Amino acid sequence: MILVIAEQRGGDVNRATWETIAAAQQIAAGRPIVVAVPGDGVQSAAADLAAAQVAEVVTVDNRLLEPYTPDGYTAALQMVISQLTPALVLLPHTYRTRDFAPKLAARLNRAILTDVTAVKVVGGETAFVRQMFQGKLTADVVPQGPTPHFVTFQLGAFRADQAARGATPAPVRALSIVVAAADIRQKPKAPFQEAKQAVDLSQAARIVSVGRGIKEQANIQIAQRLADALGAELAASRPICDAGWLPMARQVGSSGQTVAPKLYLALGISGAIQHLVGMKGASTIVAVNKDPDAPIFEVADYGIVGDLFEVVPAMINALKG
Repeated sequence: MILVIAEQRGGDVNRATWETIAAAQQIAAGRPIVVAVPGDGVQSAAADLAAAQVAEVVTVDNRLLEPYTPDGYTAALQMVISQLTPALVLLPHTYRTRDFAPKLAARLNRAILTDVTAVKVVGGETAFVRQMFQGKLTADVVPQGPTPHFVTFQLGAFRADQAARGATPAPVRALSIVVAAADIRQKPKAPFQEAKQAVDLSQAARIVSVGRGIKEQANIQIAQRLADALGAELAASRPICDAGWLPMARQVGSSGQTVAPKLYLALGISGAIQHLVGMKGASTIVAVNKDPDAPIFEVADYGIVGDLFEVVPAMINALKG
């Protein structure tokens, strides 16, 4: 059996959870898939997830799981795994999962593979593809040791709309989970994306991103106008954020956020591997760059070789027209 740990906040299911369900469906090979929804008051999220083509959705409902703490989730999910005995535990590679999944795997003394980008069969075994050395190499990894094995999937590695829906809703049942207040030692602060002036780019459907080609901070307003016209978030490559032209929360790349929007518009970004690692999972990539040999064109679906200070105003006028 394959267990998917869903992520929800306030009853809203994280898009990355649907991506993980799509991954589970690809891996399943006839094995049942069960989705567990931890939190407090998760019935609405469970009902949404029941639309997926899975064997069952189980709720892990406990008032001590809200607000989120790694202690609470580890204690609750340890009991879930004990009851369901899955062979694989799959999770989206989100900020929250990065926090508790290693702790949970360590407590159970089980293997964990993080930030997986693809799945393949090697020698009759399921191998998980991971990027190494900031995306310069990839490795096919087969987890060893007793099950369950834990696997987290990079945002955008699978598409949420590829998760198959069932002809009828999957059954939903509640698991009996006991979490003691004494188990929870942390006092959590507000989630990252709720911090002042911060943004969770991983949830953006459209992103306009700027690089060195923007030349100076005052010119960022050009990209902002395009983002406003598209209803998009503004982002940047590392040099822009290092210079203080945009907050670090808007950096995309290996040392910033990993994004998978429907549209990623790269303005004046050359396409260094450190940046590509963070955005190549976008459904559609449009690049604008004066250099026809810029590496960004190797991953772009549409490329415009030209001066962004001429191209972007034309785009804005076309969108307003």
